Amino acid sequence: MKVAVFGGTFNPLHVGHAMLADTIVKELGYDKVLFVPTFVPPHKDASKIVDAKHRMAMISRFCESEGDGHFELESCEVDRGGISYTSDTLEFLTQKYEGKLSSKLAFVMGDEVAAEFHKWRNPQRISELADLLIVHRYPDVKAMETSLYDNKPTGDYKGDFSVKFDLKSFAYPCIYVENPMLPVSSTDIRRRISECKSFRYLVPPAVFDYIIENRLYD
Repeated sequence: MKVAVFGGTFNPLHVGHAMLADTIVKELGYDKVLFVPTFVPPHKDASKIVDAKHRMAMISRFCESEGDGHFELESCEVDRGGISYTSDTLEFLTQKYEGKLSSKLAFVMGDEVAAEFHKWRNPQRISELADLLIVHRYPDVKAMETSLYDNKPTGDYKGDFSVKFDLKSFAYPCIYVENPMLPVSSTDIRRRISECKSFRYLVPPAVFDYIIENRLYD
């Protein structure tokens, strides 16, 4: 079985995430995409993120309604608590899927953050545990505001997407995926909801229904 790990805050999960997961299954041949919501992301202010129970519920409903069984919620980072480091997650999932994998895990990484991968915690170990799938991601422009970031883990990690990814200078083995890039971001969706603007078709139907039912981001 080929398993890809797709982490993020998913605040909320949107059609760009869904399209990317579908591409990984249908074009790269992965059997399962694990959606791993962060508990406390290393480089973001967690106070601006809705409670993990809501983010997990949105992912769960999406996985139940889409993906033909290829999509699954993985709650290990929320269960573990504290700051969510990718190396810890991959260590856990490698043990969890021991004996079930046809190759090592894959880790999905947006090119907007791959440029500073060398500043992450344990990048060499991450590269050893997983094949790195680097994908095009629509830059979450509003999230670039420095006020939303606190360089907690490494001191000099910018996390503001200002450093452009250069495949030729990337020091780790990787697969660069030529996926379509949809102009949608979680930050813009939250803003549209708070301003009572339309957002129905920016998120999967199950996520839209959950946001409405629970009055999230009002």
